[in-house]
Amino acid sequence: METQRKSSGDEDAGERGLLHTWRGYSCGITPERLLLPRPVLQVALGVRHGVLLVEGGQVYSVGDLPWKQNQGPALEKHTLESVLSGQRVVAVAAGSFHSGAVTEDGGVHMWGDNTSGQCGLSGLLTVPNPTPVALLDSDTTPPQTVPVLELACGEQHTLALSAQRQVWAWGSGSQLGLSTAVFPVWKPQKVQHLAGRCVLQVACGASHSLALVRCLGPQDIHRPPVDKCRQCNQLLYTMTDKEDHVIISDGHYCPLGVELTENGGTLETMAPLQELKTSPSEPVAPSQTPTVVSPAPAEGADPPSDTTRPQDSETEDLTLADRPPPDSETSAAKGGVTLGVKGSPYPDEQAVKDYLKKLSENTQTGQANSLTPGGLHALPPAGDLTSSTPTPTSTLNSLVASCASVVGERVVSTYEALSFRKMMNYLPSGAVRSGGPVGLTGADSKAERVRLEDSVQAKKSSSTGDIREEEAEGLRRRLSLPGLLSQVSPRLLRKAARSRTRAIALTPLGGAAPEAQDVFPTLQTEVWSWGHCQHGQLGHGDNLDRSQPLCIKSLNNKEVVRVAAGAQHSLAVTAQSQVFSWGSNSCGQLGHMESPSTIPRLAKLSEGIRVWDVSAGEKHTLLLADGDCIQPIIYYSGQQVREGTDESAARESGQRDEGEGEETQAGGSFTQQPVLLPFCMNLRYVSNVFAGGQQCTALSDRNVMGFIASLHELASAERKFYCRLCGIKTQIIRPLLELESLSSALGQVVLGLLLTLTGRFSRLCLLTGRHAASLTANLRRGRDVDGLLVLDNTSVFLDSYHEYCVALGNFLVMGGFQTLTKPSLDFFGKNVELLQRLLESSQENADAADLLVALFYVPTRHLHEYGRLLLKLATCFEVSSQDYQRLQDSCSKFEYLSLQLKRLRKDAEYTFHFWKSFPGKMTDSLRKPHRRLICESSNKALTLQNAGRFSVNWFILFNDALVHAQFSTHHVFPLATLWVEPIPEENTGQFGLRVITPEETFTLLASCPMEKAKWHRSINQAVDQALSGGGGQETMSISAGSGQKLEPPISRTASYTFYKDGRLKEATYDGRWLAGKPNGRGVLKWPDGRLYTGMFKNGLEDGFGEFIAPNKTLSKNDHYQGHWKDGKMHGLGTYRYASGEVYDGSFQDSMRHGHGVLRSGKLNTSSPSVFIGQWLQDKKTGYGVFDDITKGEKYMGMWQEHLRQGTGVVVTQFGLYYEGAFRDNKMMGTGILLSEDDTTYEGEFSDDWTLSGKGVLTMANGDYLEGSFSGEWGSGLKVAGSYFKPHLFETDKDKTRVVKLGRLCVSADNKWQAVFEECWSQLGCEAPGRGESWKAWENIAVALTASRRHVHDSPEALSRSHSRILESLEVIPQHDGPITMNRYHAIRLYLIKACDTPLHPLGRLVETLVAVYRMTYVGVGANRRLLPQAVKEIKSYLSRIFQIVRFLFPDLPEEGGLIPEPSAILQEKKEPGAADAPLQSPKPGRVVSSSALLLPVLLPRLYPPLFTLYALDKEREDDVYWECVLRLNKQPDLALLAFLGVQQKFWPVSFPVSVVALGEKQQVISSTKDACFASAVETLQQISTTFTPSDKLQVIQLTFEEITQEVQALLKQDFLWSMDELFPVFLYVVLRARIRNLGSEVSLIEDLMDPCVQHGEHGIMFTTLKACYYQIQHEKIT
Repeated sequence: METQRKSSGDEDAGERGLLHTWRGYSCGITPERLLLPRPVLQVALGVRHGVLLVEGGQVYSVGDLPWKQNQGPALEKHTLESVLSGQRVVAVAAGSFHSGAVTEDGGVHMWGDNTSGQCGLSGLLTVPNPTPVALLDSDTTPPQTVPVLELACGEQHTLALSAQRQVWAWGSGSQLGLSTAVFPVWKPQKVQHLAGRCVLQVACGASHSLALVRCLGPQDIHRPPVDKCRQCNQLLYTMTDKEDHVIISDGHYCPLGVELTENGGTLETMAPLQELKTSPSEPVAPSQTPTVVSPAPAEGADPPSDTTRPQDSETEDLTLADRPPPDSETSAAKGGVTLGVKGSPYPDEQAVKDYLKKLSENTQTGQANSLTPGGLHALPPAGDLTSSTPTPTSTLNSLVASCASVVGERVVSTYEALSFRKMMNYLPSGAVRSGGPVGLTGADSKAERVRLEDSVQAKKSSSTGDIREEEAEGLRRRLSLPGLLSQVSPRLLRKAARSRTRAIALTPLGGAAPEAQDVFPTLQTEVWSWGHCQHGQLGHGDNLDRSQPLCIKSLNNKEVVRVAAGAQHSLAVTAQSQVFSWGSNSCGQLGHMESPSTIPRLAKLSEGIRVWDVSAGEKHTLLLADGDCIQPIIYYSGQQVREGTDESAARESGQRDEGEGEETQAGGSFTQQPVLLPFCMNLRYVSNVFAGGQQCTALSDRNVMGFIASLHELASAERKFYCRLCGIKTQIIRPLLELESLSSALGQVVLGLLLTLTGRFSRLCLLTGRHAASLTANLRRGRDVDGLLVLDNTSVFLDSYHEYCVALGNFLVMGGFQTLTKPSLDFFGKNVELLQRLLESSQENADAADLLVALFYVPTRHLHEYGRLLLKLATCFEVSSQDYQRLQDSCSKFEYLSLQLKRLRKDAEYTFHFWKSFPGKMTDSLRKPHRRLICESSNKALTLQNAGRFSVNWFILFNDALVHAQFSTHHVFPLATLWVEPIPEENTGQFGLRVITPEETFTLLASCPMEKAKWHRSINQAVDQALSGGGGQETMSISAGSGQKLEPPISRTASYTFYKDGRLKEATYDGRWLAGKPNGRGVLKWPDGRLYTGMFKNGLEDGFGEFIAPNKTLSKNDHYQGHWKDGKMHGLGTYRYASGEVYDGSFQDSMRHGHGVLRSGKLNTSSPSVFIGQWLQDKKTGYGVFDDITKGEKYMGMWQEHLRQGTGVVVTQFGLYYEGAFRDNKMMGTGILLSEDDTTYEGEFSDDWTLSGKGVLTMANGDYLEGSFSGEWGSGLKVAGSYFKPHLFETDKDKTRVVKLGRLCVSADNKWQAVFEECWSQLGCEAPGRGESWKAWENIAVALTASRRHVHDSPEALSRSHSRILESLEVIPQHDGPITMNRYHAIRLYLIKACDTPLHPLGRLVETLVAVYRMTYVGVGANRRLLPQAVKEIKSYLSRIFQIVRFLFPDLPEEGGLIPEPSAILQEKKEPGAADAPLQSPKPGRVVSSSALLLPVLLPRLYPPLFTLYALDKEREDDVYWECVLRLNKQPDLALLAFLGVQQKFWPVSFPVSVVALGEKQQVISSTKDACFASAVETLQQISTTFTPSDKLQVIQLTFEEITQEVQALLKQDFLWSMDELFPVFLYVVLRARIRNLGSEVSLIEDLMDPCVQHGEHGIMFTTLKACYYQIQHEKIT
């Protein structure tokens, strides 16, 4: 605001917060301006003093201040409260004779009169200066100080609203709302009755209190209800089971809840909370909080006389629970009323009867007189009485109901079910007594009766509210009102009781509109009141005092936004700018002529006056309102103050008896209804009015650069708009929706649209109301840009308007307004004046439908108003300022939306008129709410190419589809899957457009180039809109008319259902498209349950995808997951059959083709059979391994068309081994059979395990039978032939038969060819070695990126190391040029990485080979006879992989080739930092071999099955060796060295003791064991932890070096071994190393050792180890 002040030239222009004061309302008054150094922010007025809060947080006191010690007549006009100068005060309050202030941090300061404790400071009668008062919350430990938001002060009490939105009270009187009898209350206490509710504002009258409370919404339901009285700690709710029903009672009576009366301090129990009820709109105390009920005489209309009545002293102090229960028999006999205690102050039975009689007469006459809806209010709340004319009995019933609710007995059953007598039986006597004739003490005083009748009458006339509205809102209200839980089953209640649910939880909730944005003020409020009610100022329809807060029922759903209290009257302002007033009306201060008013009534103001701020003094009311101009106007209602009358006299007269109500005060005149104060226009822009005592004040601002005026205009416009919307809602929408004939007239669809429309209208209405309330609040306090919620929440407004407009358009398009006219005419009649009045138009003979349309479009016009007013505000600021920017942005958004909504309306109307003229049959199927017309070809501007001469082709373009209509048929092409392209004109001379849809392509011919361009543009725009998700609703035809052409993307995401015959008939595709064909990721679903999810290319499945096909016979699904090509399964995949079989491998043309594994049997157990091998067009053909787990056999050999055919090997779990020929799945022809004990048969076979024909049977000891055999192996063979025993004759030694295995099985190079072929084809070669290596590298890169992308999409994320490997592999290494050592190492590292990930073709190959190898040699395949084949297979793998590596790196030398060392020059260059230079020793170079390069990758993975075979093969030898090792290891070191013949000079003398004491040594003595050559022994033991032969040889070499080091240390000189010296020492180390399977290790090294190493140093060392092994086996211990 500073900028504004400076920029305005007029020095008076910048004044804000100007204070004007006056009294009364006569024409001659001129307000006096009070000059203060700073702008005033807030004023609070007491009876004769006032408190002013000015900018900067300083506080001034004005007027009569008797509590100031030095006050004299010469005191200046205003006194600064300097005690507060250090604090920043944010709010002030004034009671009759005391004041309060709230500081920025929530602290409270009080000063002034303290005789009743109203300043909250004990021991002082007056408090001269502001003194802090602490609010301590004792519920927390330790007690914490509660920060306060605002204060309100009465005559003898003060209320504070805490930051937690709870009310605290101190002072004296029932207006505190505290359950206490001891006054004054010095210490601020929480008003427990409002705990758990959100209080928005508090106000204090002289002796009553008001609170504005937010309705409990669904969000508050989780709060635990208070279940114990805070005072006496008794349960608030009790449940009693009675035969077939349950009574839930909240009739807790707190013994502490008594209060002092004004007449001399005698104790009098509190007045009951409610008079006898005849009106269901009367609230009982809310069910959620403690109700204090105690029997007491109520005060009459007159103030009590000073004479103390005798019965007061006898008032009982019993709680209801203590009362003796009545004897049910007698109570039934006497008509149900039993009086418990003798000498009771209450009237006897006769008095009760008289009273009831009187009451019933009164009710009947009342009903005869009034035919308002209020007549219904005499019915009991449950509404169960059958007759509407109450008989005395029904009145009795309603009386009993009142009694029941006084006690809070919630009787869960209908009145019909219970006779009056039965009901009386289970009411405790206290209930009847306390609810009996209240206040009729002894004499039946006339005044009393009149008062009662008045109040009953008042209640009737009060119910002018819309009953239906009350019912609708009733749901939400239930939380704050108790009442009978009708129609709830007792069982349910018992259950509820068990789960400790309070009665409240059973009441239905809902009805509360969702809060749009919590930043806006809520309109769902209730007003609660408590305290003295002598003049009806509590608004409950009676004059009974209330010591606990109670909800004013009649103000529910009135959207009260502010309450104010005068001395004896109360006011409430609603969001719709109406004022309700109630209480004392002695001087017309209520603004209407009802007197006194015990329920809220509307103040009488002329139409169009919208009140937005109120304040009340002792006998007058000030109203601040909007008139016709922007400037606010002030109305005055109440007593005229004559100039010159002494204030004190006025005050005394004010305290005179006001019981008569209508009588005027001596000489004083007053207003009949609010009068306009003529001088208010001179005050400029008034932002607040304040009243108190007889004073009136107004705060105003001069217009600052138009800013204040614009703020007022914005708020005023919004209030006016809200009132208008509410008018439309209540006068048009609600009556329409309640019409009986509505659903039949509109039909289901249109009715649904209407309900959506009205729902969105209500949301818009609510948003407007809440916004208006926030603007009003901003005017009252801040008056700045930051208070404008519309700036930060623009989107909330835009969305609400947009949604509303879309719903309105949909309703309009479907002809909703036309169908609505008939039912609406039933309601409006032919008279459309109401519509015209609401429209503010005076159009002659207008059509009702058009008027309705215009009426519903009223809200959209307000957007322009927002834009205009925000722009007006923006012009008050410098263009560069941030506020200007914000206002400008919001303004342009509203203006843009306004244009957009106009366009939406135009589209809707255009479409509606189109449907009117369209032939009816098609309308029904084509007319959809959201569908809008863009253009159509009824003018023959567009025809179909090659159409017949007489065919009619009509093209209609909607925002979601292109429709091709013919005579009687039409076809709809959804725009999302429509592509259009112009056909060049040069070749045809026609103006054509080609339209492509998924199943059709056709050409449209336009009549001229203009038409062609128009249609092309329109279709493209519509397609683009449809794709952007707007369906055309959002921003239809935004660029229509603008020059640019919008080309929708050729690739897009859309859904489509195919309709033509073929593979895809009736299938639905949802995914990416490219020019009419599915292309990219998508989902294809057939009606029969087949489902494909994955990649498409050119309309066919292509890439990775999943396919599910239901199997009808097994009622399970087949499931395929893998690669596709041209719509068929192609590449790797996994197919899970419904039968439980799983195939994992290659496919081609949707058939199993290539290498694959088939597991059959149950998935959860280990499969009964597994086949792994080659497939050809869905059949097993080629080499494969079949493991029949149930039989315990494994076949490894050739197949043809699912049958074993060719050579093969079978091993069984019983150790049988067969190799030979197979035919038609049987062993047929020549073969060899070995059993576990080495018995061998070599010869002819005819069936599995059946010998048939010539052969030789060799026993384990070498004897053999030769001849012809027949029979099954193992079940008695028939033999005809000769028996030989070769060892009898030495000469036959050469004839010893050794059966050579491996001749009749598949050679290693013919195994697994499919696996290698797959790898070659992945590299882009038709056959091994045929192809280009650069192409292979490209294929590798493509495969890696594709699989990486696929893995990236899949849910299982890669580990970080794995993705790092992938990243490094995507770089193609240098693969041509001469191979140096460095290149060789790079290749080696690349291969290790490549084989580490199955996403690389080589890695995939290695993974598959490992799988097949394990598959072959694990389980039954672990047969020692298979060892030679297993070794050959590994060697074959090596050579075949090496071939691929050499293809990728063409310059790599072949097997056994040399790589030259770096030349000497290079070596010298490297010398300085040569620590890392590999291979320093001058070697001839590196020999390239497949085993050196690939074994390190392959062998670790194949090691377990291979080593198992070695162990089985060497089992016998290893056992002999091991026995010897164990025996010799029992010897101590020296003995063993001597035994092995180690020369004594090599015997260690000492050995290191421990690692800790490094230097220490210990002597070797005769008993020392396992200490000599310990480091060498440890090194050798590592041979078992290595995999490849080269690693194992390395270990042996290290062992030799360790031995040498130790010997050199002994001999202290260099030393060369001779074999004779070395062998015994090494033998010792081998024995001590105790390697269990040394034989297997030796064989493995021997079989797989790199040939180039055999004759070098490593070769000799290995030979030494092998010699040691044989030596140990044959060692004889002498």
